[in-house]
Amino acid sequence: MDSSRLVEIAAVACDDRKAGDIKLLKVDAVSSIADWILITEGLSDVQVRAIVSNVEKTLKEEADILPLRKEGINEAKWALLDYGDLIINVLQPNERKFYDLESFWSNGISHNFANNRLIELKDE
Repeated sequence: MDSSRLVEIAAVACDDRKAGDIKLLKVDAVSSIADWILITEGLSDVQVRAIVSNVEKTLKEEADILPLRKEGINEAKWALLDYGDLIINVLQPNERKFYDLESFWSNGISHNFANNRLIELKDE
């Protein structure tokens, strides 16, 4: 399964758990670390864990893929799932604002995602 389909599945899984402000950043042209970086937020430890759990479950069921690495799930302030070509970051609002990953990856192509669909495409 290609990375574009994986990021779409992951974004829908995030949206299903009411993740906020889902950003899909296509970074394959500017970085060798991944093809896509998904950044989203949960409003509490419980919501961050629920989002991460649903993403893991959904990608396992639909793409038969497990994360290569997981970080921060117990603390649930900033959780990371690394699928190789796709890196998923689920942050609480204060951490998201502080680390400002969108600015760090601003040389990629940014897509907004809501209500199970892509709503905007823009070159950064």
